[in-house]
Amino acid sequence: MKKLQGAHLRKPITPDLLMTPSDQGDVDLDVDFAADRGNWTGKLDFLLSCIGYCVGLGNVWRFPYRAYTNGGGAFLVPYFLMLAICGIPLFFLELSLGQFSSLGPLAVWKISPLFKGAGAAMLLIVGLVAIYYNMIIAYVLFYLFASLTSNLPWEHCGNWWNTGRCLEHRGSKEGNGALPLNLTSTVSPSEEYWSRYVLHIQGSQGIGSPGEIRWNLCLCLLLAWVIVFLCILKGVKSSGKVVYFTATFPYLILLMLLVRGVTLPGAWKGIQFYLTPQFHHLLSSKVWIEAALQIFYSLGVGFGGLLTFASYNTFHQNIYRDTFIVTLGNAITSILAGFAIFSVLGYMSQELGVPVDQVAKAGPGLAFVVYPQAMTMLPLSPFWSFLFFFMLLTLGLDSQFAFLETIVTAVTDEFPYYLRPKKAVFSGLICVAMYLMGLILTTDGGMYWLVLLDDYSASFGLMVVVITTCLAVTRVYGIQRFCRDIHMMLGFKPGLYFRACWLFLSPATLLALLVYSIVKYQPSEYGSYRFPAWAELLGILMGLLSCLMIPAGMLVAVLREEGSLWERLQQASRPAMDWGPSLEENRTGMYVATLAGSQSPKPLMVHMRKYGGITSFENTAIEVDREIAEEEESMM
Repeated sequence: MKKLQGAHLRKPITPDLLMTPSDQGDVDLDVDFAADRGNWTGKLDFLLSCIGYCVGLGNVWRFPYRAYTNGGGAFLVPYFLMLAICGIPLFFLELSLGQFSSLGPLAVWKISPLFKGAGAAMLLIVGLVAIYYNMIIAYVLFYLFASLTSNLPWEHCGNWWNTGRCLEHRGSKEGNGALPLNLTSTVSPSEEYWSRYVLHIQGSQGIGSPGEIRWNLCLCLLLAWVIVFLCILKGVKSSGKVVYFTATFPYLILLMLLVRGVTLPGAWKGIQFYLTPQFHHLLSSKVWIEAALQIFYSLGVGFGGLLTFASYNTFHQNIYRDTFIVTLGNAITSILAGFAIFSVLGYMSQELGVPVDQVAKAGPGLAFVVYPQAMTMLPLSPFWSFLFFFMLLTLGLDSQFAFLETIVTAVTDEFPYYLRPKKAVFSGLICVAMYLMGLILTTDGGMYWLVLLDDYSASFGLMVVVITTCLAVTRVYGIQRFCRDIHMMLGFKPGLYFRACWLFLSPATLLALLVYSIVKYQPSEYGSYRFPAWAELLGILMGLLSCLMIPAGMLVAVLREEGSLWERLQQASRPAMDWGPSLEENRTGMYVATLAGSQSPKPLMVHMRKYGGITSFENTAIEVDREIAEEEESMM
């Protein structure tokens, strides 16, 4: 025993901070450390994933309709202004949080544990959205398979699902352009195919009696979840490669539909209707609110997807450049989609002999009723129908990848030692659970539940989460400290534009949106169906639940601290001891002192001795340290 003790005393001991990985010997990493979190395999993986996440179904079926109902070309003025005030700054803020910490929406609140409830609220919102969003993808798959025929099934009346009101509008106009029948009393074959065959909504008495499960929809939903699971099976290593196809191929199809659309007779009529500026609309507050809402929901801020994707970046990835590429690319895509959609609607208007505003719709009505009907008027209609729904499928899938990756990443970051080695199994369990919860959407009355989820799951609750995040980072953590973190990460500080937006303009705009949405509250409806009071209450509670996560998280954080209430609040609002870059080699400057076992009075020098000479980023860290020292001296 004495010999062993003597040998131990004679053996030189190297401090942890001065040890290289080779000095640490054969350590059983599987036992002592969590499995590797992983990173994107290339810089394009992240950029394309963000583009795929932001460019989704809303670009096709929401933006064009909102543009033409809110002043046409004049709508672009508030749209780009709101993009500058809200979209770009909040997008950059969320990317910066994720990349700096390499943590998901829950664990990232080491920045200020008092607000961890905002991360839990994000997960609740994104979970509810993922459930019904995949049901929309299931509808797209249903139409995709239905397009694999020589004649589209919604082209003619006379099927078992059609009623006496069904009228084949194509070719119903006379030589003088007058319609022989009153179209308001008739229904198109595509509308009855959607409502009576796909949804089978006549089998339900309302949201309280959903009826039987539609097994064809049930199988399409199962297929949608299987596709999503296979694509996120290996995390960003697999989904990052899938987006090379799902994020780029929609642009090819959109270009084909655009070229086909503008060459149709009457196309210019639709485009003119879409973009004719009506500047008097700019005097209405509704137009500015609509523009802000479109930006807010289109970029996916607050859902945690951007934060999750950025957390898999290398520490010095240029997200400043990526922010402008994605946000401006998303806006341009929306405008191009409007040309593709309204050129076809203009042709449809001319064929039917009715104004464009009578055929234009927003939301699922455009994708599953109006556009399919327009496809029946084209030569090779099954081919164009297949392309359109394949475009919708690829647009929807990469957004769904982001939703699922956000949930999986957030939970595995909270329990890394248990879940990271079994991430694939955990992802599968999440998909199975969400599939089972989404089965009610496959019933005869499933569309009523989908509308309820769409109206309330990500409404005022999401705005509260984003406002809380913005204020927590800029006011509690501190705008100067946050800008220093970005300086350390990117080599430069955000300018006055970003600081002004984060501190004042973005929160004020979101607060105005929140107040407007409450004041102008309208009960949910689907067609002529009005939701009962209990369903409205359920929807409101759904939105309130995400808001209540924030004070609940605050309560838990305060109870974990010691001292008086004020002392507990102060301690809970401070960053955790291990807050900072996740990798040791990136913890330069002030963050080196937070490394486990750090006792050195010159932590940056120790860090440089361990990892090599001074790089440009270490120079940045020295500058940051000097600024902090100067500030401390001036305060004394």
